[in-house]
Amino acid sequence: MILSGVLSASIGLKCFLLPNAFIDGGVTGISLITNALTDISFPILLVAINLPFLLLAFTAIGKQFAIKSILAVMLLAVTVHFIPEFTLTDDKLLIAVFGGFFLGAGIGLAIRGGSVIDGTEVLAVFVSRKLPLTIGDVILIFNVIIFSFAAYVFSIEIAMYAMLTYLSAAKTVDFVVSGVEEYVGVTIISDKSEEIRLAIIENMGRGCTVYLGKKGFAKRGEVLKKTDIVYTLLTRLELSKLQAEMDKIDSEAFITMHTIKDAKGGMIKKRPLKG
Repeated sequence: MILSGVLSASIGLKCFLLPNAFIDGGVTGISLITNALTDISFPILLVAINLPFLLLAFTAIGKQFAIKSILAVMLLAVTVHFIPEFTLTDDKLLIAVFGGFFLGAGIGLAIRGGSVIDGTEVLAVFVSRKLPLTIGDVILIFNVIIFSFAAYVFSIEIAMYAMLTYLSAAKTVDFVVSGVEEYVGVTIISDKSEEIRLAIIENMGRGCTVYLGKKGFAKRGEVLKKTDIVYTLLTRLELSKLQAEMDKIDSEAFITMHTIKDAKGGMIKKRPLKG
């Protein structure tokens, strides 16, 4: 995962961002801005600016994560140094979108491999423990400062394309880390709840919880009918299989679904560390 992430990020940098003097958010963005303003090599900047954040990871996250991340950043720097620059397109919109896509895919694959190639998230984890801010808040503030500086030093247009690159990268990271395996909470209300429970456990290999509830559709004074409510967690890829099982058991069952940000324990598959 880490090797694939490094290769993808290198393509984004050497084929899109660097040849066209585009920038991104995070530590990579700081390195790109510094490289544009000085003669210092980008690979050297990438390691030097990331290093303090990755050393912070020893205390903020863990030793194994920090060591993996340091090695991943060093490998990225070496790869970027040896891969020749190659401009695939001169269209600024395509550069921003696909540069962000390849860079985001690289960051996401590295996270799935248990490391990071951009130290911003490590800083965000550390600061969020000290201040009443979420990790997302810290990353947002950090990037607003970077984009504001880019607008002041270069131009507003460059800053705007940088924001587009960052948004493309951020969305790609989210999809790579949890996209197709994003958990969905499914609530099922049916008179055949026992058959549904057995289908989830035996045919799908998933766990579930059964709640005792009451059907609320009744007139004043009428006794509410008791019913069992089945709740389970599935990935997006498993939803079609669940629907096929439901069609066989009770096609008229009432089903609600909602996205789960994260889950652990029970029969849930272990998620990669997200920084």
